[in-house]
Amino acid sequence: MTLRNERVRKELMRDISEILRKEIRGLEGVVSIVDVEVAHDNSFAKVIYSVLGSEEQIEKSKSVIEKNTPNIRYHVGKMLRLRLTPELRFVYSNGLEEGARVTELINKISRGEL
Repeated sequence: MTLRNERVRKELMRDISEILRKEIRGLEGVVSIVDVEVAHDNSFAKVIYSVLGSEEQIEKSKSVIEKNTPNIRYHVGKMLRLRLTPELRFVYSNGLEEGARVTELINKISRGEL
């Protein structure tokens, strides 16, 4: 990955997080951008995100993000200084949930509950 790709990746992570927080309504739970994978020519970005919340909150947030992908891309285009705004694809990851579950299990073990 080139230095330029890495800079675009970091900017996308920051900008998309901000857009989700400020511009997109209807998200439930805690939505976090876990990672962004950028194509070598910056034409495509896979945005890996996670939602911490109930099953209903997760499903609601997934559908809101899917429905608003063109809107998110529009806002990214206004924020990023690139000739071409990358095509965005959002991919859900349950990494935060898994981490929270593992932490809870460790806490139960340390308290002698398991």
